[in-house]
Amino acid sequence: MSRAPMPPQVGEFDRQVFGEGHHWHAYRFLGAHARRIDGEDGVLFACWAPRARQLAVVGDFNGWQGEAHPMQRHPGGIWELFVAGLAPGALYKYAVSGSDGRRVLKADPYGQQMQLRPDTASVVTAPSRHVWGDEAWLRRRRVADWRQAPMSVYELHLGSWRRAGDGRPLSYAEIADQLVPHALALGFTHVELLPVMEHPFDGSWGYQTLGYFAPTRRHGEPDGLRELIDRCHAAGLGVLLDWTPAHFPSDEHGLVCFDGEPLYEHPDPRRGRHPDWGTLIYDYGRPEVRNFLLASALYWLEEFHVDGLRVDAVASMLYLDYSRRPGEWLPNAHGGHENLDAVRFLQQLNAVVQDRHPGALLIAEESTSWPRVTGATRDGGLGFAMKWNMGWMHDTLGYLALDPLARRHHHQRLSFGISYAQQEKFMLPLSHDEVVHGKGSLLGKMHGGSDQARFAQLRLLYAYQWTYPGRKLLFMGQEFAQRREWDHDGELDWALRDEPAHGGVQQLVTDLNRLYRDSRALHAGDFAASGFEWINCHDAEQSVLSYLRRDEAGQLIVVVLNFTPVPRLNYRIGVPQPGYYRERINTDSSCYGGGNRGNLGGVQSEPKPRDQRPHSLALTLPPLSALILEPEPPSPALRVRRLRASPDS
Repeated sequence: MSRAPMPPQVGEFDRQVFGEGHHWHAYRFLGAHARRIDGEDGVLFACWAPRARQLAVVGDFNGWQGEAHPMQRHPGGIWELFVAGLAPGALYKYAVSGSDGRRVLKADPYGQQMQLRPDTASVVTAPSRHVWGDEAWLRRRRVADWRQAPMSVYELHLGSWRRAGDGRPLSYAEIADQLVPHALALGFTHVELLPVMEHPFDGSWGYQTLGYFAPTRRHGEPDGLRELIDRCHAAGLGVLLDWTPAHFPSDEHGLVCFDGEPLYEHPDPRRGRHPDWGTLIYDYGRPEVRNFLLASALYWLEEFHVDGLRVDAVASMLYLDYSRRPGEWLPNAHGGHENLDAVRFLQQLNAVVQDRHPGALLIAEESTSWPRVTGATRDGGLGFAMKWNMGWMHDTLGYLALDPLARRHHHQRLSFGISYAQQEKFMLPLSHDEVVHGKGSLLGKMHGGSDQARFAQLRLLYAYQWTYPGRKLLFMGQEFAQRREWDHDGELDWALRDEPAHGGVQQLVTDLNRLYRDSRALHAGDFAASGFEWINCHDAEQSVLSYLRRDEAGQLIVVVLNFTPVPRLNYRIGVPQPGYYRERINTDSSCYGGGNRGNLGGVQSEPKPRDQRPHSLALTLPPLSALILEPEPPSPALRVRRLRASPDS
């Protein structure tokens, strides 16, 4: 089936631009692609392995013997071979003879499909037959200002969200049948999928990726994932994918020492090996490696129409001494601990994505105080659309783990975050990382005592998250207060929703999402200092916080949070305008599983100054609860009376 040597099918221009690190679509010529060449149908294989002595294609079509199909080397270390008569579905690997003479079988770094673990071969993939129906969605995404739009994200792991009756993983189509109505009913604007790129070890949840261009076979064919995303868009749901350019696993069939020597990984273990995860770190200074990662990002955006990528473990990329002791790391050229090659790669990544796909979002999981993560690249920033606010998450969960009697001594854990809330464009994550490795569920993190108190605090936490500046993210199962820690080998405890306390939490999440989406005061000012204003952040003795959320047109939301199990009667807060303030949400409502204590639906302001404001509200604060209030607009008759009383009338 092999052909005699032919002129290079990978052109000089592609090879040159790839070698410079600027070929955004390298996946279109590297990998395995069905082609018709000189009147014959077959598959064109192309692979980058600059220091290999020889490459050959082996597979189920030649008995896994490479002698029949040696590849031809071209300048720049690109090897290629056209195999006539070969069709999509064939299994293959590259037989790589390294500089040391050792022969290793490698999966295709640019392969667009792989066998299901534990098998490790790449699969020749047929061109997609999916007909997209989301043109209007993509058109709106390009022109809309996401900074002014609501964004609440439902994070999930496809393999353990739901299972079939016999315990098998659901197909992409089956997931779409159930996920789309569930996320819509809850009111989320986006879903975020833990990595769906192919990975050999289930226990990594996808974060130890090997197939950077290959959707996992655990749920079916690549077009099945396209259908899932298309159906989300048709229903008005955005789709984000977790993506892992920080490291890769050391499985021998993968990227490690690909051409016999370190190629994708940095050659010095002080920069090329991750001490915590046992993984390898990319050599971001190598143009072809940067190109591999850039092409992967664009592949998911262009070939699968995703709306953004959550970039995992950015902090580990930025610091040369990340999780290393003195003497275990190499400083940069200036003697510092910043990984300057990684910084340049991230800036390039963000600049390219913003230029080619306006409205697509790159979100950084960055856990340190690195400056300007969301700052413009032209000003020296990294250029991300958003950054996970890990400080808010740690402070808040740490505070809620305290005995309520001790919280007055730690009030600053809640009030401090606003001091830096506008330094970046933040997302507030209550993610999978908080419910694994012995950390329990979010419900289990609430301070002990009665079950009723834990549920009350969880409802309080969600109200705080949904009214605090920043986009929202909640991991699956926490929408109905999953009791046990997340188990990636099982599925969520869906039957809990039938219990009143758990169903009440799900109803609260639904109502919070509805209010958040409907009220510009709760989302349009997330990234503006004018969008948030303290009413009183100093009442540590009673562990009460109160604040305002605003939009540019003056819409107002009042939030009052009581972090103790003591009801506060006649608790007075200042408000900027008179009127009747209606309770939009009271987390102690019986419909959420609470005790139904509150203000009978609302309260009228009084002309009594408080908190440096001319008017005030005398409120009943239920224990361990949140009140979200909104001033009702004056009646038409009252507006007429005010106009007639105006000196300009």
